[in-house]
Amino acid sequence: MPSSQAVSSPRPVSDRLAKRASRHVKERIIEAILFASAAISVFVTLGIVYVLLKESMVFFSQVSIVDFLTDTQWTPLFDDAHFGIMVLLSGTAVSSFVALLVAIPLGTIIAIYLSEFATSHIREIAKPILEVLSGIPTVVFGFFALLFVTPILQWFLPELPGFSLLSAGIVMGIMIVPIISSISEDAMRAVPMALREGSYAMGATRLQTALRVVFPAAISGIAAAYILGIARAVGETMILAIAAGMQPNLVWNPMEPAATITSFIVQVALGDLPHGSVGYNTIFAAGLTLMLFTLVFNMFGFWLQRRYRERY
Repeated sequence: MPSSQAVSSPRPVSDRLAKRASRHVKERIIEAILFASAAISVFVTLGIVYVLLKESMVFFSQVSIVDFLTDTQWTPLFDDAHFGIMVLLSGTAVSSFVALLVAIPLGTIIAIYLSEFATSHIREIAKPILEVLSGIPTVVFGFFALLFVTPILQWFLPELPGFSLLSAGIVMGIMIVPIISSISEDAMRAVPMALREGSYAMGATRLQTALRVVFPAAISGIAAAYILGIARAVGETMILAIAAGMQPNLVWNPMEPAATITSFIVQVALGDLPHGSVGYNTIFAAGLTLMLFTLVFNMFGFWLQRRYRERY
């Protein structure tokens, strides 16, 4: 038989093709690990919702939901018990509002400066300082508010009591600044440089470019930073438990002491109330209210983020 018709020897299989089966198995294992990691957060959230709903149903079987939403007194541990959650909501809303008045302007200004004006050397120094500030325990912030900020405020406002929502809210705002500034700066630095160059070509200054071009283009990420800041303020516990006084008063004046939902939960959870009693179950009803309160802000943030993403 001619050599041209001779049967050619089989071509060697490459190492890459030979390892395809094992690589496929490894990818499936990695995919399963990633899916399990993502599912853990979902299961934890569902577990929290289940516990809150289950215990809250026990509470509302003994307390009218109408009284819970409309009563103006919150004395669940007294003989003459009242369960008006509005008392705790007012303290939570006022303290969060004061904190956001401090955190949003200050955090936004810091983000604009770090993103558009600061040199790389200054940014390398400022970013770790902000990260250290965000890592300070909240109990330290609480004593800082009580022993340092409150005396300073009393020097300007002599009628300010020793415990107040104003002092606690200001320190909460300082605590939230790193969250807002860091996320906002990342969103602004993600804006394409072509937009800045186009603005400069039209004769705009750096400040005009930052405020009229970069900030609107990054508004979806900045809005997400604001929503995270709101959620952080609403869920804060130790600062309010130490510096706000934990007095259940229906007040809208930040210069007065008050209790918040989180501080009340800490107060009852560390007490001696028996499990299953009405007074103990109030913490689950209050926790469910706080979760719904936070959910509303998150939904608003997602809507705002989607709206401005579509526009820009």
